[in-house]
Amino acid sequence: MRLWASLLALIVLLSACGKGPDVASRDQVADLAAGIRALGPGVDPEEAARAAEIAYSWSAHLAREYEIVDPPLIHNTKVNMGLKPRGLCWHWAEDMEKRLRQENFQTLEVQRAIATPEFLGIDHSTALVSLPGGTIYDGMVLDPWRNGGRLFWSPTVADTRYNWRPQAEVHAEKRREMVARGEITVTP
Repeated sequence: MRLWASLLALIVLLSACGKGPDVASRDQVADLAAGIRALGPGVDPEEAARAAEIAYSWSAHLAREYEIVDPPLIHNTKVNMGLKPRGLCWHWAEDMEKRLRQENFQTLEVQRAIATPEFLGIDHSTALVSLPGGTIYDGMVLDPWRNGGRLFWSPTVADTRYNWRPQAEVHAEKRREMVARGEITVTP
C-alpha cells in the first residue's frame, strides 16, 4: 500500500510539469502534406493536405479529450489506474484511424501498425496512411502518443525508434501463441 501511495504522489508531482500540445503551424501541416504526397505520384494533393490537417488537428483534439498533461508513460499509468479516461497508444491509433477513415480517401489508405516489445515489454500502436493496396512499410506513421499529444510523423521505414509490423499480422501471431499456451481454443 505504501508503494502505491508513493507512486500516486510521484504521478501527481510530475503532473504539474506537463503541458498540452501546441497548435500546429501552417509550415508543419504543409511539411506533412508534402511527405504524404511523396508516398507516390497517384496521391491527390488535396487529399494529402486534408490528411495532414486532420492528423495535426485531431491529435490536438484527442489530447484535450484525453486530458493529456503528462509524458506518455505517466499518462498511461493514470489511465491504467482509472484516473484518466483514455490515452493509451492504441486509443490514439484507433481514434486517429477512425477519424481519417471518415474522409473516404480515394488515393490514400488508412492502416494500423504495431511495434512489438523490444523495450519494457510493451506493444506500441499507431495509425498510418499509405497508397491504396500498399503496405505499412510504404506508408507514413502518424503517432501523437509518443510525444504526449504532439504529432510525430515519419515514413514507416525511417522511423528507427520502432519496428513496425502490420496490425493483423501481430494479432494473428498473438492468437497463435495464446492457442499454443491453451489460453484460448479455436473452433472450426
